[in-house]
Amino acid sequence: MNELQALALGILQGLTEFLPVSSSGHLEIGNALLGVKTTNNLMFAVILHTATVLSTIIVFRKDILILLKDLFALQWNESTIYVSKLLFSAIPVLLLGVFFKDEIEELFTGNLVLVGSMLIFTAGLLALTQFVKPKEGKITFWRAFLIGIAQAIAVLPGVSRSGSTIATGLLLGSKKEEMARFSFLMVLIPILGAAFLDIVGGEISSNEGIGTVPLLIGFVAAFASGLFACSWMIKIVKRGKLIYFAIYCLIIGLIAIFAA
Repeated sequence: MNELQALALGILQGLTEFLPVSSSGHLEIGNALLGVKTTNNLMFAVILHTATVLSTIIVFRKDILILLKDLFALQWNESTIYVSKLLFSAIPVLLLGVFFKDEIEELFTGNLVLVGSMLIFTAGLLALTQFVKPKEGKITFWRAFLIGIAQAIAVLPGVSRSGSTIATGLLLGSKKEEMARFSFLMVLIPILGAAFLDIVGGEISSNEGIGTVPLLIGFVAAFASGLFACSWMIKIVKRGKLIYFAIYCLIIGLIAIFAA
């Protein structure tokens, strides 16, 4: 992987991690277009996800500080309840990661037909939100678990994590602003957990032939574009403009299938 490829993939990861168009699907398409091998790049993937996690932390720094402050008060308050819901939502993807990790990794082999099909699925899910009337329902533990299942399904390349979780929350009757906040905060737990397990398990022990400079370029690109996309996405959800992303996913999905 050269510097230009790292820059392009970093920007792609940062933008699509938060926009409801599937970062995994776009990276698969990007790898195919740029001629990047889809094997032996675990380090690069972890670096990009770490960058987007950092951008999430910065955007929601005030919320996170309040949650941590109240959490360490060791009282059953609003913040501890909220954190408990975040942890509860992580159960489905945790189970997938523990018991089906190898099977999931086998899906990321540049199968554009699968990616295209899942992008069309994402398009349909986003389109459904157009028929939902604005509601003020809170995110209960039950809703958090169902949203967590949506996040688990999003391990499939082409299924948008933010799109599936936000759409599921809206379909369940949750408030738009609250759903955007919950969706972006809930991803911190599984991504940080997965990165920790990969490091502790020794699966990441070198640059895997990528090089330090491309890794640094990819990190900075993913962080900067992720910072922009995260802030932008919050505004989009508040305005309820997900239908445009549904159309985009449908078009890109069809292109991916016919190009396979």
